[in-house]
Amino acid sequence: MARIDFWHTEMPFIGTRKMVVQLASDGILAGRKLVRRLMAEMGIHALYPKANLSKRNFKESIVPYLLRNKFVFLPNQVWSIDITYIKMRHGHLYLTAIIDWYSRMVVGWNLSDTLDTSCVLKAVTDAVAAHGCPAILNSDQGCQFTSAEYKALLKRLHITQSMDGKSRWADNIMIERWFRSLKTEEIYLNEYETPRALRQAIRAYVQQYNTVRPHQALENCTPEAMYYASFPVQNADLDGLGRAG
Repeated sequence: MARIDFWHTEMPFIGTRKMVVQLASDGILAGRKLVRRLMAEMGIHALYPKANLSKRNFKESIVPYLLRNKFVFLPNQVWSIDITYIKMRHGHLYLTAIIDWYSRMVVGWNLSDTLDTSCVLKAVTDAVAAHGCPAILNSDQGCQFTSAEYKALLKRLHITQSMDGKSRWADNIMIERWFRSLKTEEIYLNEYETPRALRQAIRAYVQQYNTVRPHQALENCTPEAMYYASFPVQNADLDGLGRAG
């Protein structure tokens, strides 16, 4: 499962057939049936248009993608949310993260041992408590984001829901890129003995990413500086504002 996660992060477009080949190059002999089951368990799928959108009234749960050609010029205008698999020395956890499109600041995250909807609800609730509500929250078409509980939470918070188009795997690319950075710069370089150790590592990485590292795309500002510069409280003590995570 750790190697599947590695190859998916490196080449997110490959399916089970090519994943079997990549695993074989690592000396891991596994059939497509096993690889398919493990990828499903990990919540991993190849990023290309799928032919089958069928299960659990899936089509009826899909909402339109609202961000094509949209000009994003303010923080909290658009957020993206997604879930990724995180390996440990013994076992694994799932990370839900939310990123602000304008500033690229990670506004919330939650670590869970399951792929159920509760971890997504917690991440959204905590992010909103710390930073207010976005106008639009974009996700992929995963079952957590088509669930009645998730839709009800966004409706209660007056957040407009957006979903990647089935032929547009890059629609949620900003959060996918952040997951890739987290894994290559932190997760793959270390082995975590406990959920607490992993949680501390992610918290430290998010803190550094948001507050220390300048981004060329942000004219060498940090995400946090870019985010708060658009608010009247930009000169306030940022530590007093609270942070997600």
